[in-house]
Amino acid sequence: MKQILHLIASLHTTPNEAFAYFTHNEHLESWLVEVAEVEPRAMGKYELFWQPDDRENNSTIGCKVTSITPNQLLAFDWKSPKQFKAFADSADPLTHVVVAFIQSGDSTDIHLVHSAWRDTPEWQEAREWQEKAWRVALDRLVQKVNKA
Repeated sequence: MKQILHLIASLHTTPNEAFAYFTHNEHLESWLVEVAEVEPRAMGKYELFWQPDDRENNSTIGCKVTSITPNQLLAFDWKSPKQFKAFADSADPLTHVVVAFIQSGDSTDIHLVHSAWRDTPEWQEAREWQEKAWRVALDRLVQKVNKA
């Protein structure tokens, strides 16, 4: 079973600007989430809310930045949506996302690696759901940035 997601997107922008789309609240709110509360520093919050009126569900509440190298790399814990919360959000460790920002000519390649998926049918379902969600989100980001 595939236990690591690896998605790649190319943005027609600098690594600095691409990095900002993952670390600045207003940028995150323009393509990924309704409300972002991110503190772009080691052990800072990486909390995203898809339904801000229900902060405990469909959010990454309690998640932290685990590693950060400005304009190059960002890593953070991740929580699952409500339908997978019972097992995924109590897992130790949580699933984990690493995003690398690599200059490629006049573009930036984003490599998103989401790991720590377990080897059971329920985890497989959660991983498949998350892969589709990341693809939709990254496509939205590409359209937003590459249109500008």
